[in-house]
Amino acid sequence: MSISRSQRALTTTAQLRERLPDVSAASMYRHVATLTKAGILEVVQERPVRGTVERSYRVRQDEALVDEDARAGMTKDDHRQAFTVFTGGMMADLDRYLSRDDADPPNDGVLCRQGAVWVTPGEFTELVAELEALVARYAGRAPGDDRIRHIVSLALVPDRAAGEEGRASEA
Repeated sequence: MSISRSQRALTTTAQLRERLPDVSAASMYRHVATLTKAGILEVVQERPVRGTVERSYRVRQDEALVDEDARAGMTKDDHRQAFTVFTGGMMADLDRYLSRDDADPPNDGVLCRQGAVWVTPGEFTELVAELEALVARYAGRAPGDDRIRHIVSLALVPDRAAGEEGRASEA
């Protein structure tokens, strides 16, 4: 059975509430409405359920990015919170996959890898652009032709040891 692009990764507010039981219903609906109004979530399906309409939402990946201006306005605590949500999402993706009876991590290509690179600010900008272009090139492909959807997550974090900044400028 082929699943269309609009049917993948659909979530209802009720499903979100099951995953986030500590969030009140009012807060959940308010946040979903805000994200929908901002274009980050889109309604892809509606169906009547017990006298109301249940909506299924999908994240618009092209709109779900925090741009440079927004990041510049974030506090350190905002960044901590965003990173916690990001890593929590990665953990949920892995858990959802591992919960499947047919999950086979070694043969399905499950990979967690971390590496350090030494780059100048200009090289860093170039690296980010190359990584984003590479992921975008593959993200635009449609399902089919034996393609299996993979989630690619990337976090870039400076790793400056105490006193390291001075050494870099002396070299």
